[in-house]
Amino acid sequence: MPEPEVQYTESSGVRIAYQVFGDGPFDIIYAPSHVTHIELVWKVRPWAEFLRRLSKLGRVIVFDKRGTGMSDRSVGLPDMEERTDDIRAVMDAAGSERAALIGTSEGGTMCALFAATFPERCWSLVLWGSLPRLKFARDYRGGFTEEELGDGDAWLDEHPWGDRERMDSQAEWMLPRGTPSERQALVNMLLAGADDKSMRALNEMNREMDVRPALPAISAPTLVSCWAEEPPHITYGSRSFAELIPGAIFVELPGKGHLPFGSDDARAFAHLEEFLRRSWEGTPGVPEFDRVLTTLLFTDVVGSTDKAVELGDRAWLSLLERHHAAVRLLLARYAGVEVNTSGDGFFARFDGPARAIRCADEITKAVRSLGIEVRAGLHTGECEVIDGNVGGIAVHIGARVASQAGPGEVLVSQTVKDLIAGSGIRLQDRGPSELKGVPGEWQLYRVVEAAA
Repeated sequence: MPEPEVQYTESSGVRIAYQVFGDGPFDIIYAPSHVTHIELVWKVRPWAEFLRRLSKLGRVIVFDKRGTGMSDRSVGLPDMEERTDDIRAVMDAAGSERAALIGTSEGGTMCALFAATFPERCWSLVLWGSLPRLKFARDYRGGFTEEELGDGDAWLDEHPWGDRERMDSQAEWMLPRGTPSERQALVNMLLAGADDKSMRALNEMNREMDVRPALPAISAPTLVSCWAEEPPHITYGSRSFAELIPGAIFVELPGKGHLPFGSDDARAFAHLEEFLRRSWEGTPGVPEFDRVLTTLLFTDVVGSTDKAVELGDRAWLSLLERHHAAVRLLLARYAGVEVNTSGDGFFARFDGPARAIRCADEITKAVRSLGIEVRAGLHTGECEVIDGNVGGIAVHIGARVASQAGPGEVLVSQTVKDLIAGSGIRLQDRGPSELKGVPGEWQLYRVVEAAA
């Protein structure tokens, strides 16, 4: 098979490089680990062989993540939400309505978030050597503690991207059974795919990511797999994925090598192939999804009754019309969907939490010119979809979060905070709160800066 042509599409103003090759009854998206260069991966023999074998199963779509490889490089700190948008942009450009998503390492985290947010676009999901979170937490004991992570920049100063020792270690981890020439080809690809500045930005995003809140919303058949001799934080992360994704199958294969083709054990590909074929045979022709991961935004005017009395009915209705027009303009700008409007309040949903926060922040600023203040609250959760409307406990939580906000304030739940790693949005801890009618304490955060 000749090396495929590199093509480009645009995602939120960023050019994304991708390739399409192979033929078959279904589409496959392969989202690799942190860094690639889609021309040079074909020089890494085990990687090229893996892609060629995939192309015999179906039509394969590969891409360089934003900030790496042949995609636009100067894009600032990467954002997991934007990166999942890049998957959608590449699928649209390739004419793929639905695909099986295979993700390795950080690519698996992206694919999991995509599958939860856009279930209609994903008919099967494979997560290989991936993890939902990097840091230790009371409910995630396989992550790195702050002491273990230390000062990431200090470590990178000692071992910058391109440092011989670091690159040799990387190649040994990813291709432990590779020949010296294969490992050198891998190092060449990695160095062409990113520079030291890009790697620092990627590390910063990965330190803060946590997609666990999204995982119960995944409805696609899911295979979670890793090599048994992977580092403990990856085997722990893989098991966590399998525990949190409904119906997921977990398989730990004997051997080592971070990538699916890191070991020369043919059982790995045979296992993946069997899972994809079985999932495809069980895929309905016209899928229907009644649950989806979404970010919910609630706003309302502060002191609306007093303002209505002060202005009188006619002036108040005129003010509300201008308020509604301003909110709807911003919802359109940030790809929000208006679900309901009640009096002076709005209920909208978004397929990404960072966009929702930026929209809410701009709404609070825009309406001040009208002489009013609004409060806003956001929560991300799994919702029931009923005739285009959304329902479920996540809706009640979102409304209760909004009720805790003060004039001109945007509050978000812990779930939203966990999903915006790399966005540049700054939050301030408001501490635990009790939400009326919702069990337990809820950690809320105030938006300090919603970086554009």
